[in-house]
Amino acid sequence: MIGPIQAIGYALLAGVVPALIWLYFLLREDRRNPEPPLIVLIAFVAGMIAVLLVIGPESAFLNYAVEHFSGCSNDNVCTPVIVGWATIEEVTKYLLCAVLVLWRREVDESLDLVVYMITTALGFAALENTLFLIAPFMQGTITLGLATDVQRFIGSTLVHVISSSAIGFSLAFTYRKMMSVEGYALRATIASGGLILAIALHSVFNFFIINHNGDQKVLAFFTVWTSVVVFFALFELLKYFRYRTLSANR
Repeated sequence: MIGPIQAIGYALLAGVVPALIWLYFLLREDRRNPEPPLIVLIAFVAGMIAVLLVIGPESAFLNYAVEHFSGCSNDNVCTPVIVGWATIEEVTKYLLCAVLVLWRREVDESLDLVVYMITTALGFAALENTLFLIAPFMQGTITLGLATDVQRFIGSTLVHVISSSAIGFSLAFTYRKMMSVEGYALRATIASGGLILAIALHSVFNFFIINHNGDQKVLAFFTVWTSVVVFFALFELLKYFRYRTLSANR
């Protein structure tokens, strides 16, 4: 058994380091036009703040669902709760990133929108993973804690990345549609579609993970990693468009 301060320290280390590894690889993909470290830090911290902001609404929604939806309980999270939690988290991540980061002049090309949305998602995953790990570390079950960390590293963390990237890509591919009133309306519509897609992806993963058997959990990870392949294809497409734009302006 280890002390609470030590357990929190281990949990913080195990929760944050994997997210930083994903962030490192993300920023390497954009190394030709690197983002300012301070803005990256703000986006990452924004994601961590989002975790604190969703705890109350998610708890309140669970209590509401237990009272109003049959089959819902604290031990059996039903579909409305899964969708509700995904909605709360995706909306909160997007709003914080939009308010704290996306309006800045440093966000000056389409790819930046994806990078900062994903950075916010990684900040969210870092603190969320930390909170999940505190209990097993405090109970002295280090092996269980590390196993949980690995599972979240290849699963839950990527879910946040893919879900937030759906919003980022929807904004990125409409980056040049802001030159007119019609462009703003189109961009708002497509961004809303990206948010809905983010919620759907997040909900599907959680549906297969929560209260389901091993085969469905495998299906959840298969869905996530298939989405990762699509993500990298879209990311490379945006990089190609940027390269063509820079070449045309020379």
